[in-house]
Amino acid sequence: MLADGSLATAYLSTLQPLLLGVVLSAFLGVGLGTICGLWRTGEWLVIPVFIVLQAAPVAAFIPMVTFVYGIGMTAKTLAVMILALPVIVLNTYKAVRNVNESLLVMCRSFLGTRWQTVAKIILPDASPVIFAGLRLGVAAGFVGVVLAELLITPTGIGDLITFHRSRADYAEMYATIASIVALSTLTLVFLQWVEVRVFRPESRGA
Repeated sequence: MLADGSLATAYLSTLQPLLLGVVLSAFLGVGLGTICGLWRTGEWLVIPVFIVLQAAPVAAFIPMVTFVYGIGMTAKTLAVMILALPVIVLNTYKAVRNVNESLLVMCRSFLGTRWQTVAKIILPDASPVIFAGLRLGVAAGFVGVVLAELLITPTGIGDLITFHRSRADYAEMYATIASIVALSTLTLVFLQWVEVRVFRPESRGA
């Protein structure tokens, strides 16, 4: 696989929608989670949807995505977002809702504006849990992109696994599986290392 370039080609096809889906999920997830944490109506309207999405069998949604968007990069990106977005939204929402109340009281006592409260108190205090949600979102994104490739799109690492399985070439199949497991593990270990470096260990979320 390394010699003929098939593994590199498969990873190129897999990592593009993974990166795009995770980045979009991060921006949308942190934004929606923050809004829901600050705005009761947003909480009532949005949070139940993401709780259902997180609990639902995600594999059932992927054929629906394929029916609408085909089997290209858009479908794989949406599969990543379907898994990653609920994790990021819910973690961000919980982080914002559980900000240290004494910090909010202090900000109000100094006549801080709503924007100052969000920018200088809420987001900094919630950032460790938000980052933990992003890390979990990346993990979910890996699952989403490989699941999409196994179920619907004949490209990438999922297609390479299916190809070797169809030929009963189990050594190559397990090597491909091991490579994606190793990549996802190294990515998560790196993100956890960044998390420990940036945030105090006692303030980190899980």
